[in-house]
Amino acid sequence: MMETIDVVNRFDPDQTIEIAKKIKAIGKLLLTGEGSSRIFPAKNAIRKALHWGIDLTIITESSHQAANYDLSNYAVFCSSNSGRTKEVISLAKIISGRGNNNCFALTTNSDTLLGKYCKETFILKCGWEHAVAATKSVVEQALFYESIIWNILNKNNKMIEPGLGNKIAHALTMHLDENIIESVAKASIIYFAGYNDGVAEELTLKTNEITRKKSDYLEGTYAVHGIEEVLEKDDVVFVIDPIDEEVDKFQKVLVDGVGLKVVAISTKQTPFQTIIIPDAGIMNPYLFLCAGWNMLVEIGLSLGINLDKPKRARKVGNEFNEIATK
Repeated sequence: MMETIDVVNRFDPDQTIEIAKKIKAIGKLLLTGEGSSRIFPAKNAIRKALHWGIDLTIITESSHQAANYDLSNYAVFCSSNSGRTKEVISLAKIISGRGNNNCFALTTNSDTLLGKYCKETFILKCGWEHAVAATKSVVEQALFYESIIWNILNKNNKMIEPGLGNKIAHALTMHLDENIIESVAKASIIYFAGYNDGVAEELTLKTNEITRKKSDYLEGTYAVHGIEEVLEKDDVVFVIDPIDEEVDKFQKVLVDGVGLKVVAISTKQTPFQTIIIPDAGIMNPYLFLCAGWNMLVEIGLSLGINLDKPKRARKVGNEFNEIATK
């Protein structure tokens, strides 16, 4: 996780200038991958594109579902750290077989099976993930995709402020209230709510990998539209970057109604117990994500979990096996 700081400091948005021109000309882009290689990188890019009103259609879908779509007039980015993820390779092979020559790979390796089915492979500079829970690669994938948008809008030299790495370092290492850690460590289920930009959803996945606890992602105001019927007092809901207009509803339904603990991760104090991060403007989702990692690590350690030795999770979730497919 701490290597994420260097990833941000060294990131060069100029690497996507040429591919941005191609994607702009095509006008449609699918960002695919499995798990952490898709959730935050793709959804963050989609939110940013919609925020800026860019004239580019960006969608995301997992590989098998995307294989059912007509992607003949789409540029497609297939993300897999290892370049060996079975589902992603299968999709790239299908796209190539249908004659679409605008399929691209994003990996940490230069010579991969995925690359064989893609027009061009872009190599992440972060290197191999040593922990099972992908972190630094998630941030670089997100920066890579987002920089495509920056380059289309000619914003590439304006987005990463010089102090962003320091702010991320703060989010990763800041002291957290022991009351929060203790409450979450005792929770039966940990919920995450917030924008559909991949942050809350990715933290939901990381909760499973890091704390070994059950978790769920409640997009938008889902947390106060029915699920409160089954929430328990010992559950915890994290609200990422709370929307002012929704705070009262969360307070009445979850805190006053159910009686559970709500914790916010925000750049400002909220009516809930709040983990406050530095303000990085449009780059805040990266800090929200890193603050969430910080919190999850503390919870895992408090539970005595060996974070580097999961019982079932694997680095490559579903690895392509050439022998098994022959």
